[in-house]
Amino acid sequence: MSVLRRAITWEISESEDSDHDLKSEFNCDVICQKETADSRGEPEALSLQEKPTNLPSSPAKSDSRVALSAPEACGGTPGPARKRRSREEIEATRLKAKEEREERERQRAARAREKEERKREQQRRREAAETLNSLRPENCIKSLTVCIEPALLQHDGSDILLDTLAMLEWRFTVESQRLSRSITWTRDLPQVEDGQARVEEEEQMVLVLTLADFVDVVISVKEMVDSDGEETGTVLSPLLERLNWNKVVTMLVTDFESDHWMKEYFPEQMLRTKLGMKDQDVEEVLVYLQLYKNISVVFLESWQDITNHVCAVTKALSKRPFKLLTERTELPFCVVGSWASGARVGRDGSGLRDVWVRQIQQLNRVSPAVAAAVAEAFPSPRILLQAYQNSGSEAEKKGMLAGLSVKTEGKERRVGPDISARMYRSLTAENPQLVLD
Repeated sequence: MSVLRRAITWEISESEDSDHDLKSEFNCDVICQKETADSRGEPEALSLQEKPTNLPSSPAKSDSRVALSAPEACGGTPGPARKRRSREEIEATRLKAKEEREERERQRAARAREKEERKREQQRRREAAETLNSLRPENCIKSLTVCIEPALLQHDGSDILLDTLAMLEWRFTVESQRLSRSITWTRDLPQVEDGQARVEEEEQMVLVLTLADFVDVVISVKEMVDSDGEETGTVLSPLLERLNWNKVVTMLVTDFESDHWMKEYFPEQMLRTKLGMKDQDVEEVLVYLQLYKNISVVFLESWQDITNHVCAVTKALSKRPFKLLTERTELPFCVVGSWASGARVGRDGSGLRDVWVRQIQQLNRVSPAVAAAVAEAFPSPRILLQAYQNSGSEAEKKGMLAGLSVKTEGKERRVGPDISARMYRSLTAENPQLVLD
């Protein structure tokens, strides 16, 4: 109360500086008084009622300045000072942030590499599946093209071949080839990275000959045989040159002049009759072409038989890539069959006894009954090995299984010392080259 009375008796100066000092002091006194009242437990309303009645000449301006006065004028408690970090701490923080950033970059790069590797693996699997699908006979035959030499179409009945190929929707072309009256096959290979299609010529070739043409071939072969295999300038020379390109040639010999063969004769006999050759001469020519030149000779009656032969070769060529792929497996000798199928083992261990029985049956001259008898006495290989370890001498170990009873078709016999000794050697031998028998 004394502070308020002293403030009322002050003389207010007309100068701006004295007015400012007065108001600052007044604000400080009011705040200090409020704090004292709070410390004494006096209500805030009482302190507000004891405000002086005589205020400066501009009460609005004075009230606003009182409201905006800062508590620091009374010496309030300052905030906590911010601790300055040392240069080593700043450098350590910078290095830690850099390491974290580099670690995030490495993780991002690793995820990108894994994603790219997964894409490449998926692409490889897709390409492998497409390649495998294209090698199947029903799809592979679509990539084959039958190339027919135009000279063959001059014979009557050649339209049977063209109509059959068109009916089967197989691709064929009529184009000139190095050997007259020949039929070859080409295969379209999968496109490479540059996008260019490649064509591969098959090694099979069919040569359609008349009886007169085959007579010239026989004469050429006889001359070659008489000259100890020396090739002369005969009609066979272009064909032999073709054979040097790893071609497998099949000669289809037929008589286009006659409507049909005589039913009482075979084609070979008909040929000998028309040529007037001895059986020994014809056989000698056929054997020479087959063994020394890899040329097969087939005697046919008509264009229908030639068409059937061409279709059979085309189907065989379509099946060849898939067969070669299946033959390149790890165990090509394991064919599909009940004896080659394995025993299924469940998660609960069911089926392990069947595996043990099949393992015993792998030994030579061990029947399923003997394997079942051994498996019944020793349900697992570990039990049998423990029995071997608990036995005394080597002879006892070899003859441990000899007395087991084997029942087959109502008869009872023993396993025998031979099988018992082989079982012991197969489970305990350390030499992988040891012959059990």
